[in-house]
Amino acid sequence: MSEKIVHADILVKGLVQGVSFRAYTKRKAISLGLSGFVRNLTNGDVEIKVEGPEEQIYRLIKWLRNEGSPASRVEKVLVQWSNQLENYSYFRISF
Repeated sequence: MSEKIVHADILVKGLVQGVSFRAYTKRKAISLGLSGFVRNLTNGDVEIKVEGPEEQIYRLIKWLRNEGSPASRVEKVLVQWSNQLENYSYFRISF
């Protein structure tokens, strides 16, 4: 049985800019076999659009909530799930 591939839009709130959060998130997403992107928003939040096996995205969300980058302080992680895929080829940092 193949794993269900899904899309998630994730918003991370807290001290998540200027603390290498995007680089650590990219590294973690790639290690989990996920594709998509991470970017800073002008309001200080970080946005992540990610696709891959549902279980691996849950692992990323757990990592975002409990670890993140060493200097980050995550206050909230909001997730919206979708079955509508963008078919990203790889995971990148967007500017």
